[in-house]
Amino acid sequence: MAAGGSYSIVEYFGGDDGYRCGYCKNEKGSFSNGMWSHTMTVQDYQDLIDRGWRRSGKYVYKPIMNKTCCPQYTIRCHALNFHPSKTHKKTLKRMNKFLSKGEMPEEQHDGGNEGEPMDSVHEEGVRPPPQDPLKIDHTDVKDISSNPDPDTKSASPSTPRKDSTPTPSEKPSHVAPKSGKGADPNRPPCRKAKDIRKERRLQKEQQKQSEGASTSLNPAPMESTSTQPKSLEEFISESLPTDPLHRLEVRLVRSNPPSPQFKASFEASYQVYKLYQIAIHKDPPDKPTESQFKRFLCDSPLEAETAPDGPDVGYGSFHQQYWLDGRIIAVGVLDILPYCVSSVYLYYHPDFSSLSLGTYSALREIAFTRQLKKQSPKLSYYYLGFYVHSCPKMRYKGQYRPSDLLCPETYVWMPIERCIPRLDVSVYSRLNEDTKAGDAQALKDVGRALVLYRRTVMPYAAYARKRKGSNDQKEVEQYASLVGQMCAERILLYRS
Repeated sequence: MAAGGSYSIVEYFGGDDGYRCGYCKNEKGSFSNGMWSHTMTVQDYQDLIDRGWRRSGKYVYKPIMNKTCCPQYTIRCHALNFHPSKTHKKTLKRMNKFLSKGEMPEEQHDGGNEGEPMDSVHEEGVRPPPQDPLKIDHTDVKDISSNPDPDTKSASPSTPRKDSTPTPSEKPSHVAPKSGKGADPNRPPCRKAKDIRKERRLQKEQQKQSEGASTSLNPAPMESTSTQPKSLEEFISESLPTDPLHRLEVRLVRSNPPSPQFKASFEASYQVYKLYQIAIHKDPPDKPTESQFKRFLCDSPLEAETAPDGPDVGYGSFHQQYWLDGRIIAVGVLDILPYCVSSVYLYYHPDFSSLSLGTYSALREIAFTRQLKKQSPKLSYYYLGFYVHSCPKMRYKGQYRPSDLLCPETYVWMPIERCIPRLDVSVYSRLNEDTKAGDAQALKDVGRALVLYRRTVMPYAAYARKRKGSNDQKEVEQYASLVGQMCAERILLYRS
């Protein structure tokens, strides 16, 4: 399969051993399941994070919620209904005062919650892959998944599918059907007009970025009337003169594949990251290396994708850079997915910590989500990573309301106000109050899970027949139950 293909390919590692918790520092108290994602579609990742998964670089992991010392609940904010709190408004006013008059606040105002506001994980808090990921050759993949018996003569190579045919509730309407369906199998499939449009949009996006495309300093205010409170966008741009003392520009640059603008600013961005890790996380000067920076915050398994009803910038992984008077002072690492903007990490120059850049960037990212919503009606949420109730420093994420927490057993979103009383009693809670509710994507048939074996896509049932005596069924069942039946039938699990 060529790069930019339509399959997600993962290598599953399990997760039976405890490791050091990044929140309470318990040396063996943190547990998670993990997999290395060689490539992943944005829809597959959207569905995975809606089951409690999260990425750190190309490593995708899921906390074992009823076992780990500090359960991590996926949290999302309803961006369209968000209204800034008094604390949020003060942060925006301090920033605007600094931009207008150059007045720097004397001290930090976030009470210690500033460092990594949207960070689901500091790298120390993530269980690394227990072994080096394999170099998988997934060129010229054959797809025999529609034929359960790979040994029959009717099985013939076909072009990779876009996805198993989804129901409207499973996938956006723009996902293309399997290519070549109904066509003469001896003729190469023609390029669809949709694919050509997709390619043109990607080229157009790269051109925009190379020309220095950036989001506006003053986001367009949401429509409001005199009877409504001020919008977030109005607070962001409030009191800024036409000729402020300092100029702040927010630029969105694609990190995968890296755009020309990303490449041009890479060194400056890395230097800010290095200063941040040393000052905020007390890393030794030799730890935040360039390769670590790339692995942690630049590498991404997400494919760059566009859609007719998607945002103009497309889907995938980006860096949102904050340029003050021509130099980078902060960077927010973001994934733009079909239904949300997912915040991965935030780092900033320590000299500007008193500006509460963590809170400020979160508010700008909520405004950015609202901006994308105008272009893509399905994109409505802002994901803040993990909410960790057992760690007081991580509770601030619940202040971006209205917000929901993901039930770790039914994968249904629950309003955070109804979850807090349960979490006050027990750090682990089912959250869903409906005792009869279950996991709608619970594993039903592991035989239908797709695997990639010897560059051939096949259902696990066909692989098991081919590899008689294979003892990996329990591992595949564990993997499939964690990703859910729908994802198991779309994502390719690598088998050696």
